[in-house]
Amino acid sequence: MSRPARAGQDPRVDNPIGLGVIFVNVLCDQLGLPLPAVPTLVVGGALAADGRLSAAGVYGLAVCACVLADSSWYVAGRLFGSRVLKLLCRISLTPDTCVNDTQGKFERWGSKLLIFAKFIPGLSLVAPPLAGATGMGSARFVFFSCLSALLWVGAALLGGVLLRRQIEQLLPHVAALGGAALAVILGLLLCYIAYKWWQRWRFYTALNMARISVDELYEHMKSGAAPVVLDVRSPTAQSMELRRIPGALHLPVQQVGEQMARLPRDRDIILYCTCPNEASAAQAARLLMSHGFRRVRPLYGGLDAWIAAGYAVEEIPAPAALGAGTVS
Repeated sequence: MSRPARAGQDPRVDNPIGLGVIFVNVLCDQLGLPLPAVPTLVVGGALAADGRLSAAGVYGLAVCACVLADSSWYVAGRLFGSRVLKLLCRISLTPDTCVNDTQGKFERWGSKLLIFAKFIPGLSLVAPPLAGATGMGSARFVFFSCLSALLWVGAALLGGVLLRRQIEQLLPHVAALGGAALAVILGLLLCYIAYKWWQRWRFYTALNMARISVDELYEHMKSGAAPVVLDVRSPTAQSMELRRIPGALHLPVQQVGEQMARLPRDRDIILYCTCPNEASAAQAARLLMSHGFRRVRPLYGGLDAWIAAGYAVEEIPAPAALGAGTVS
């Protein structure tokens, strides 16, 4: 038997369906599904301000969904390391802000990156598994994840409170439209996904250039005019794979522009990384080519292909992997 509402209390304030929709939407969004949660949170904030939903329930469930999703990715990072990061980069709708870029920010900001990562598309999904893969302590991670969720959810709910009047005027029209409104929402979602995939296609098309295979590189290195081999992984990426191609010089992709004056123009320059589609190596090669370097090619398959082919590798001391890139 249901408990009757107290006098003056709106019986919809503890609406479990509305709270459940918010929880599931935020959870899916934070797990990486293309279901943006900010619009739902904004509407939830307006409904909470109007007394139609429990403000504490909306805030608490949304924060719990964020922390649950973050913790799942954190554990995956601890268990599977760089493999999870490569998978995320391969399926990401924003590959240009994927793993390597996040690693660079992580090196500059450390664990503080987690605080504002949710406000930056692309970073919010990669930062938790990266924290796990780099060995951040679980208690420290949960603290920063909770703080980030409180700020992100709070900002969205505050937006709903500020737009309360406008949303109140809009909701009756949306309800009246019924199935048509749902079709419009689904259509907008599909347009959003299509736009992101188009951006992804354009990004990889721009990086489409001739690669060199690991067999070609091996034969080339045995010849008299050995190429300059550049390892453009970030220090964080190196720390997760402490091996490199023999003789390779470490030059993180973010530093290529600063160091290009020290690179030879009369020798072949081969660049490699460990990201899908050699995205970082191709970005660095494109930058060099735009400054007049002509004998530049990314390594097809990157370091993973070199190792899989059974060619020799050098071990990298852990402290060196965390240091700055140098070219000699």
